[in-house]
Order: sequence, then C-alpha cells, then structure tokens
Amino acid sequence: FWTFYRQPFGATLSITGLLVGKWITIILAWYWWANFPMNFVMPATMVSSALILDCTLLLTRSWMLTAIFGVWAFAMMFNPSNYPIFAYSKQPLVADGALLSLADYMGFTYVRTGTPEYIRIIEVGSLRTFGGHTVWISAFFSAFISMLMFTIWWQIGHFVGQSFFWATGKRGVRYRTNDVMIVGTDEYAERHGTPLGVAPGVSGRAKLAEGKS
Repeated sequence: FWTFYRQPFGATLSITGLLVGKWITIILAWYWWANFPMNFVMPATMVSSALILDCTLLLTRSWMLTAIFGVWAFAMMFNPSNYPIFAYSKQPLVADGALLSLADYMGFTYVRTGTPEYIRIIEVGSLRTFGGHTVWISAFFSAFISMLMFTIWWQIGHFVGQSFFWATGKRGVRYRTNDVMIVGTDEYAERHGTPLGVAPGVSGRAKLAEGKS
C-alpha cells in the first residue's frame, strides 16, 4: 500500500481482518460450539498498535525508521492497550476461605489450556511465573522479533508486488520508475501537455496493468 500508493493503512487493515476472523472463530467455535462464556475467550486487540505503526510510517515516510521505532511501539503497546479489557480478572475475591484473583477462580471453574489450574494439573508450573519483570523482558523480545518480521515481510511484499512505470523527464528522456504517484498527477499532465499525466502514445491504465515485473 505504501510503496506504490502512499496509503499508510496496511497494518491497520491486516490487524482488523485478523480480529474479525478471530471473533468469528470465538463466536462459532468457543461460544456456540463449546459453550464457553464470552469473557473467558475474548481475544486481545492490536488495533491501537497497528494505528501507531501506520502513523509512524506516515510521519517518517521511511520503512526503516518505521521498523526501528514504529514496530517497537507496536509491540510495547500490546499490554497497555489490552489492560482495560482484562483488568477485571485481577480483582481479588474470597472463595471457600481462600483469597484468589478472579482469573484463578475462573480457571477453577473452566479448566482449559493456558490457565493456572491447567498448568498445575500437568505439573509444569504457574502462569504467575510470567508476572513482574518477566513481562517487560517478553515485551522487549517481542519487539525485536516484530522488527525482524516487519523488515522481512516488507521486502517480500516489495519484491512480489514490484511494478514500474515509464515516465518522461523535463528534457524528453524516458526513464523507468516504481513510483505510481508520478503517473496521473496534475503536475505531470501540465508539464507534458497530456491528459492524466500519460506520455504521448502510452496508456496509463495499460501501464498500470502491464507494470508487473
């Protein structure tokens, strides 16, 4: 979206599509099929993180700076953006004379993978191990992995979706460019006296269709 069309909404569109698919799975599989309460299987959201990532790309206009700063903000915003959704599970309660958190009590009622009760059953440990300073270590590690994956998939997308267009310079020299914004602009049309910024004898729409390399 950004390389050829300068539209910084790729991350937001992808995360929104992922969230919609996740909600479909939760409603049909977990809630309707397995009869789990909705608040037990509610998905996390990354839409706010994706907005920050796209805004970083829009302001810096550089995929490298976005990979360095935007992707780190994308990973580090996961916990703050989801805390208001799942903060209720940290409330204390007394059940059978024992002080528990609401998350622990929910785990006793519905034993499933990923809950403290399930992990105690299989004798691996407790999710409390991942509290405290370990949360921030995990956040920094996820930021590093996100930066690596962003760079790899940006290059893959740039290679697979590479298009080029032929344009005419000020001195009549034709050159190849991969910037779609040069074709169809008023400045280009006024400079060359052609409608929609198309060089004489060349169809802009045809070039858009044939530009795959």
